[in-house]
Amino acid sequence: MSRTESAMRQDPLIARAAEWTRALFRGESTGHGADHALRVCENALRLADAEGPCDRQLIALAALLHDADDPKLFATENNANARAFLGENGVPAERADRICRIVNGVSFSRNRLRRPDTPEGRIVQDADRLDALGAVGIARTFAYGGAHGRSLEDSLAHFREKLLLLRDGMNTPAAREMAEERHAFLLSFLREMEKERGE
Repeated sequence: MSRTESAMRQDPLIARAAEWTRALFRGESTGHGADHALRVCENALRLADAEGPCDRQLIALAALLHDADDPKLFATENNANARAFLGENGVPAERADRICRIVNGVSFSRNRLRRPDTPEGRIVQDADRLDALGAVGIARTFAYGGAHGRSLEDSLAHFREKLLLLRDGMNTPAAREMAEERHAFLLSFLREMEKERGE
């Protein structure tokens, strides 16, 4: 059983967040769907196990909701989708604010290599960025590019502009260790691309 499945069995709120996320992203095919959110949650809970004392519910909820108001996908303000879910499920306002602060610290385009100021924030940021690396990260890059009419060159530029920077920006030791292998896979893929294209 995955860490996410275990957390969902133990905490009905996490289970509802996962189900709500699946419904919100139904039909999403740009690499930012529910499958991505669930992988981020799994990564985050794995990092939480390695990092020691932290609020696992906070981590799981922020991981599951982290793209619920992504401006690439939704025209919302002030985390409106995430706040609606949290409010409807009785999450106190102060705790909802903490979750939204974590969510707002995830995006690479908005935060670059800025380090969140809480352990939970650092874990969720790392977990999201791990899903942009390795084989899954490559697949997501081309899924997003295809959905938005990007050329092969534009998608490959994304490797230089973001993906190859992520390894060195990881916050936690466990994420740095996981990122090494995934970063190496990116480099191997790019070398093969160059070879096949005669560069």
